[in-house]
Amino acid sequence: MDRAGHVRHPGPDPMLTIRRAHERGHAHHGWLDSHHTFSFADYHDPRYMGFRTLRVINEDRVAPGKGFGTHSHRDMEIVSYVLEGALEHKDSLGTGSVIRPGDVQRMTAGTGVSHSESNSSRDQAVHFLQIWILPAAQGIAPSYEQKRFEPAERQDTLKLIASMDGRAGSVTVHQDVSVYAALLAPGKTVTHAFAAGRQGWLQVARGTVQIGEATMHAGDGAAVQQTDHVEITGVEAAELLLFDLA
Repeated sequence: MDRAGHVRHPGPDPMLTIRRAHERGHAHHGWLDSHHTFSFADYHDPRYMGFRTLRVINEDRVAPGKGFGTHSHRDMEIVSYVLEGALEHKDSLGTGSVIRPGDVQRMTAGTGVSHSESNSSRDQAVHFLQIWILPAAQGIAPSYEQKRFEPAERQDTLKLIASMDGRAGSVTVHQDVSVYAALLAPGKTVTHAFAAGRQGWLQVARGTVQIGEATMHAGDGAAVQQTDHVEITGVEAAELLLFDLA
């Protein structure tokens, strides 16, 4: 990755640079099994410090009844996207909620917020994506937002779930980024157009998709550059996130 947040292309396809699931950083703490798409905590890879304003994508599995104790963040937009199970959230703003598949939670850490996250189930692991996006400005007042997007809203379409202006019912993030979620049936295709100067990051959460000549599986991510659009086709039932970044 260069200083502008571009991923360098090692292969022949100038549009796509794939970050395979097995190449990610990995931390296993017994109660937590975490895979890091980008450098995080004790995992450091100077080639993968983020992509443009996208700083963290962690795929986390938390054991029943366990979780992250109270800890603090500042100057970061944190989005949680649950794939399986239920994630309980409490913070210093007085917010408390349980996030389930279909729920999208945004927390603006801003000037500083403390929170805890735990698996609210005693018998089922929770599986979720923790996403950090750099804010457009520092010192924003901390805030919290949560919205639900039913499977039918995401089936075979790119549903906007987060954006700078909160359009189309999405949660609001304090950065020029649009985040889309899709559930793809085999053989179904979604297409996204990028405005001039914008690039994308595709994260496959479950299943298998085809993009260009490449096949991507659960846990794979890819920088999408030097193109004005992307087409993604389901090979087997899949769930994905697509980030459109300035």
